[in-house]
Amino acid sequence: MCRWHTICMTGSPLPGRYVGALRTEQGWIGGTDPTNAALVTPPPDAVPALVGVLVAYVNRDDLDPVIRAAVAHAQFEIAHPFGDGNGRVGRVLVSGILARRMSLLVPPPVSVAIAADFGGYLSGLTRFRLADAPGWVRWFSDAVARGGRDQRSLVDAVGSVKAMLRARLEGQGNRSDAAAWRVLDLLPRLLVLTTGIVEHELGISNKAANAAMHQLVDAGVLSSDEQLPGRRGRPARRYVCPDLLALAGSTPVHRRA
Repeated sequence: MCRWHTICMTGSPLPGRYVGALRTEQGWIGGTDPTNAALVTPPPDAVPALVGVLVAYVNRDDLDPVIRAAVAHAQFEIAHPFGDGNGRVGRVLVSGILARRMSLLVPPPVSVAIAADFGGYLSGLTRFRLADAPGWVRWFSDAVARGGRDQRSLVDAVGSVKAMLRARLEGQGNRSDAAAWRVLDLLPRLLVLTTGIVEHELGISNKAANAAMHQLVDAGVLSSDEQLPGRRGRPARRYVCPDLLALAGSTPVHRRA
């Protein structure tokens, strides 16, 4: 967990002495001081023992993975073992447990489900603190299920978008062995492309990479930052697929009118 904290917080405003290290100061959540805080975290001298209990719990082999992730996350957030960044590491902990214990390459995006019902999340953690662990586990299990359904829907949507993009490229009459077809295979793994990335990924020349990107722009598959206001006439540097970005609600590059 300390290694995860280092990865998550390196480059943040958090002073270096707190990065990757358990906290040594009293903390609280909400309010201006411990007297009016929403949660007063355990004293710093109790943190190492609490983390030890948490690690032992996570490493048990006799628990359902979702229950294990729910209880471990609640234990972690209540202990609040770091000076800052506990929310980030707590989400990594959930993903790590689900991926490891359910043999998943990509665990359900539970953090998305939590963000969609943050009030329910805070209420669930409060119930856990007040000894209603089953109530918290039920809420968390529903969040995992929602995340799994959303993940499956996203995979299906990406498949539909890729089929649509292939149809657009076919409509341009490009050869089946053209580099443009191979660029399609880079999506959605690489949501932002440059000619340099395409050269490296496909092992082709800069000229071939440029030709492929222009074909994809002409086919309406990609848009480039050349098409943004103030960039007309300059070399295009970045290319994105607006249809794929739209699945996440993002539209940083607009198509030419």
